[in-house]
Amino acid sequence: MKVAENTLNYMDKSSINTYFHSLFDIKQEVVEKITETFGHFELKANEVLLNKDEVSTKTFFLEKGYARSFILNEDNEEITTNIYAAPCFVNDFLSFFRQQPAKETYQTITNCSFWETGLENVQHNFHNIPEFREFSRLLFVLNYYSIHDRLIEMASQKASTRYFNLMKKHPDIFQFVPLKIIASYLGIKDSSLSRIRRGINKI
Repeated sequence: MKVAENTLNYMDKSSINTYFHSLFDIKQEVVEKITETFGHFELKANEVLLNKDEVSTKTFFLEKGYARSFILNEDNEEITTNIYAAPCFVNDFLSFFRQQPAKETYQTITNCSFWETGLENVQHNFHNIPEFREFSRLLFVLNYYSIHDRLIEMASQKASTRYFNLMKKHPDIFQFVPLKIIASYLGIKDSSLSRIRRGINKI
């Protein structure tokens, strides 16, 4: 269940502000102007943020916790397409900007806290704040490279290599995300991931 915390709207937005500053040089007052319309809410673990076939009307900044996106294959099995670790933006951006049905379901993995804002506010910022336009372009480029790198990894690397790379880049994921979800994200079965992990323990 989505729990809104309106009192936080005027309180601590340090995490989202820090995220903006981490990507490029931007004045604090500009960041505060961009984020002034963001509202705070929380979700428990395993709650849906956005359903498949639902049109996204909000964009979400994950402040704390872990979330994922997934699809169902022809055998009705959940296939995890991405794992999100705070801090980051989480959304089906095509659904959000083109107002079309989402092709994936977005769900929390752990208890999560988010900041959200609507399409109208994003468009207003884009047309009126040059720094936000630069941030938006940079965010799309980073997302493109992330998706492109993942496609190359899935096509060119062994499962064990993908596992080692994930451990190197995001060791924290293995503390908070169920191995079943990690295995799905890596494109392998639970049993294959268990064999890889047993092989590592024998080294």
